[in-house]
Amino acid sequence: MHPVVDLLRQPDGPRDRQLLFGDTVEVVETQTGWSRVAADKDGYPGWVASDQLAEPVPDTHWITAPATHAYALPDMKSPDRVSLSFGSKVLVLSEQNGFLETELGFIPAVHAKLNATRLTDPVSVAELFLGTPYLWGGNSRFGLDCSGLVQAGLLACGLPCPGDSGDQERELGETLPKGTPAKRGDLLFWKGHVAWVYGDNMLLHANAFHMDVTFEPMDQAVTRILEQGDGPVMAHKRL
Repeated sequence: MHPVVDLLRQPDGPRDRQLLFGDTVEVVETQTGWSRVAADKDGYPGWVASDQLAEPVPDTHWITAPATHAYALPDMKSPDRVSLSFGSKVLVLSEQNGFLETELGFIPAVHAKLNATRLTDPVSVAELFLGTPYLWGGNSRFGLDCSGLVQAGLLACGLPCPGDSGDQERELGETLPKGTPAKRGDLLFWKGHVAWVYGDNMLLHANAFHMDVTFEPMDQAVTRILEQGDGPVMAHKRL
């Protein structure tokens, strides 16, 4: 069982994005030991080791806590078998003593919701990831990048979202005129970077300067990113 699987640019190549436990894919091509796939959640292509794939299992619940453990028994003092990130999908077999029985073990019931459940505020979802370490191409509570943080929020609310910031800039929301006051839930795009507007003069983003998901004053971030050579804000978009 693999809680997180890297989507690689080519066999044994660099990570471009990640799949979470329970994500489904279309297998496009196979080579010795490798499969080229496209993720059903966003169409993102990549290569994975073939032994990391399994036959799809109908899921009943998804993990809505930032992360959780699957335990050997419906008891928090029993051995933990595996950790799962927010957004992972599981098939629940039964509920015992406040735990959900799955093929991985017993997950606290408070950490999951029925798979038809959608959250309502993508910025609040992103806030769950505060302190998560920055990871290029990451999509999980164990590490993610700027576009992974945006996608996590939108998919949890039932809103489609591509995996890369460039595609997000092209496909998400409405571009606002320069000088439009930013409000919560807007997205600011730089070349190769995206951030949530959290509130008045405050951004929430995963970034390589702080190496985690953090709050940063908007004017400070705009100045810092410009001064470090990554250019001005390219687009201000409203969903």
